[in-house]
Amino acid sequence: MGKLTYEGTVKVDFDDRTLAHLQLVIGTKLRRGEPFHFTWRDDLSIGDGRTTIWVHPRCALVYKFYGSRTPQLNPAWIDALAHTANSPSGLYLVPEPAPPAPAAEAQEDLLG
Repeated sequence: MGKLTYEGTVKVDFDDRTLAHLQLVIGTKLRRGEPFHFTWRDDLSIGDGRTTIWVHPRCALVYKFYGSRTPQLNPAWIDALAHTANSPSGLYLVPEPAPPAPAAEAQEDLLG
């Protein structure tokens, strides 16, 4: 389980794999100087609501990963998350899509 801390006060747990994908999408938006909203569902233990933060280039973000290995990233999930981040409603978690099939496997499926 990883932890995202915003401005030193808002803290939310995500599994390391999810957090790695979020870090990449958030970092890309911030490098471009593009502020956005980020919304997630809160855990039942704190009321089962939702939280939204305004992410901007000067905000303080800390990504804490508890696993020692860097998770493998799924380009399809990065694209799906980036699509939400670029929408008027801002970034929110979407289910992870299946990763794209390697070219050789995709060709075999077509011939198959």
